[in-house]
Formats: sequence, C-alpha cells, structure tokens
Amino acid sequence: MTELPELSGKVALVTGASRGIGYGVAEALIARGDRVCITGRNEDALKEAVEQLGAERVIAVAGKAHDLAHQAEAVERTMEAFGRVDFLVNNAGTNPVFGPIADLDLDVARKVFETNVISALGFAQKTWHAWQKDNGGAIVNIASIAGLAPSPFIGAYGVSKAAMINLTQQLAHEFAPRVRVNAIAPAVVKTKFAQALYEGREAEAAAAYPLGRLGVPSDIGGAAAFLTSAQSDWVTGQTLVVDGGIFLNAGVGA
Repeated sequence: MTELPELSGKVALVTGASRGIGYGVAEALIARGDRVCITGRNEDALKEAVEQLGAERVIAVAGKAHDLAHQAEAVERTMEAFGRVDFLVNNAGTNPVFGPIADLDLDVARKVFETNVISALGFAQKTWHAWQKDNGGAIVNIASIAGLAPSPFIGAYGVSKAAMINLTQQLAHEFAPRVRVNAIAPAVVKTKFAQALYEGREAEAAAAYPLGRLGVPSDIGGAAAFLTSAQSDWVTGQTLVVDGGIFLNAGVGA
C-alpha cells in the first residue's frame, strides 16, 4: 500500500489473515484508516503480509487459532500496540477432509470444530473482556454458505459453519447493546483454501453463478468493512450471504 489514509481511530483484530479472505478483510479495514492486528500460523507469511499492508498500521501475532495462549497473546499485543480493540473478525478456519460425513474420523471432526467454532468463541470472549464490554464495537464471523445448506463432501466444515452462524446469534443477543455481532456467508472465493473446489475448472465453476464469476477476497473485505462501520449500526445477529447469486439457483430445475 503506497499511500495510507488518515487514521480512523479504530482498531481491528483479524484472525487467519496472512492471505486469502482474512488478508482481504485486513486490507479493506486499513484502506479506511483502521489499525489492524493479523494472526496466522505461518510467521514468515505474516511478516510478508505486514510488509504489504504497511507496518505503520499493522502488527502480526503468529499461532494456532484454537490455542488459548495464542488468543490471549493476540488480544494483549493488540491492546499494548494500539490501546483498544474495537473490531474482531473471526476468519481462521480449517477443512482438512473431503469426503462423506458417514466415514468421517471423529478426531478430525473435533479438530474442525475446535478451529472453526471454539476458537471464534475464545477470541470473542477475550476481546469482550479486554475492551468491547465497556467501550463497544463489532464482531464479524466468517461463516459459509456451506452452513446454510447441505454441502456434499465437506459436511463437517458445513456443520461447523452452521454452528458459527448460531454462535453469531447467541453472541449478538448476549453482547447487545454494546457490541454488534454478525456473520458473512461466502460462496467459493478464489483463495488457496478453496482451490480444490475450482482448480482446473474455474470457468465451469463460475458459470453456475448468476454474476458469472467466483468471489475474490476483496468481496468479503467490503462486506466486513460495512458490518464494522456506522452504516450498519442497526444490524446485529444477521448472516450476510455474499455468494454471487449462487443460492438463486436453488429453485431452478425440475
């Protein structure tokens, strides 16, 4: 980023943000003047992301999202560096298995839930107690359209995202009126995480979307920027579907 905007005075913590959707979210928030802490497992990837986003506005904390010590460190480092944490974007997620849920190893299922759901709750608890409970703010959980309808071969991931959508509603109810909590449910976004869903057949995959393309990280970044802005001050407990219109196809056909 060559020219940084004027500071907004707000601070965000974005998990799983060294690349992909999380990076796109961080980029959107920085573009409006926020300062951001990004997290991820790979320290080298995080360093590169900080350089690209602008070290004047960004810090990084490496660790695994489900690790309680990492969660605490990320929130503490954000408070130390910037003095506040207005926004939390829970983006860190995993989907280590592709196949029927009937044959799913239950230890793998536990890992999926630990990373996709429990870590989001852990980060929400910590940002709430560190700043938001007394000062307000917003939380955005990155869910998936897989959490809204059956998703063949990624069943555990879909079930975890359904749980995340319900977690969003629970937190929105408990944290009101100080903190708004919403979710974003993307369809396929062009990232390394989702590569297996379109690699080698992008044109074919995109043809199923009424808008004629797959998503890109900035699509989700823009949605997250809206849900953490004053323009969404009367929005909480909602799941914003950002899917290029793919759900419109549900009623088409015999």
